[in-house]
Amino acid sequence: MRLQVFLRSLACLGLAGLAACGSNPPAKPAAPPEAATTAPAAPPVKIGIALGGGAAKGFAHIGVIKMLEANGFAPAVVAGTSAGSVVGALYASGMNAFELQEKAVALDETKIRDLQLSSGGLVQGQKLEDYVNEQVRRKPLEQLAKPFVAVATRLEDGERTVFARGNTGQAVRASSSVPGVFQPVTIGKYHFVDGGIVSPVPVDAARQLGADVVIAVDISNKARGQSPADLLGTLGQSIAIMGQKLGQAELARADVVVRPKVLDMGPAEFSQRANAIVEGEKAALAAMPQIRERVAQLQAERAQATRVAQQKAVEAQRQACMDNRSRLQKLAGMAGLDDSCASP
Repeated sequence: MRLQVFLRSLACLGLAGLAACGSNPPAKPAAPPEAATTAPAAPPVKIGIALGGGAAKGFAHIGVIKMLEANGFAPAVVAGTSAGSVVGALYASGMNAFELQEKAVALDETKIRDLQLSSGGLVQGQKLEDYVNEQVRRKPLEQLAKPFVAVATRLEDGERTVFARGNTGQAVRASSSVPGVFQPVTIGKYHFVDGGIVSPVPVDAARQLGADVVIAVDISNKARGQSPADLLGTLGQSIAIMGQKLGQAELARADVVVRPKVLDMGPAEFSQRANAIVEGEKAALAAMPQIRERVAQLQAERAQATRVAQQKAVEAQRQACMDNRSRLQKLAGMAGLDDSCASP
């Protein structure tokens, strides 16, 4: 108590030229700009969607996207493999889910199928490339409305290849080139085939695009102890078996996995496109509680991190203010006469 009175007296003596000592404290020194008292909003959660391969079953992707948009979870980034790359490219070009559905209903198979006898495959794939480029208004991958990548397999060494720049239609064609059905696509000095061999559902590619929450849509064939009825089914199941273990590991890295019930649909059954879309809608709706929970969890984590960062910034600013005070200000502070560095 005596020390405090002594310090107060010293402070008053030192500040006598500024004001009379008594009940009036000394004038406060100019303080540094105050930190914002309201914490900045946490950055929004970026939704990414990984669309898997599955030929005609890929129409289910449209139903999934439709429900995501309807519930406020429109994907910000898109990654696609095989059939998923076709839907993904069109969606990333700026189409919404209803426009995708209109395109699906109006699609004439002859516009994307060009049969040509060759040792490399029955379908050349040029028509598919041209169709995709027409739909995306001939924009290259890097100029699409949403960040998008197509995943393919490099034939020479089996390397997973992610196309993020260049000819959109050509990248989709490479990603969709089922071995034995489509002819391999030559890009530069390499040849490329279906991405389902190395990445049936491109979760990692979506994450690499910056997605905070990755929603994977798995429509791939599963080996269920049944023999496929035709050549295309056999090829599809063979690819599924080749990529099965890799695919399982990659799916485990997704935040949410949506599995439309289209396993009994044949890879060439384009007549079932409406049913596939409906199954995609159903599966997405069933997964919606899980999606909401994961997004809410991440938002809460970010809000907490923002609050902690804000508090640290305020404390650091106060400490800097304390360190920069003059001797007189420090003396006044010891006497309880200076609160210029008080936390806001």
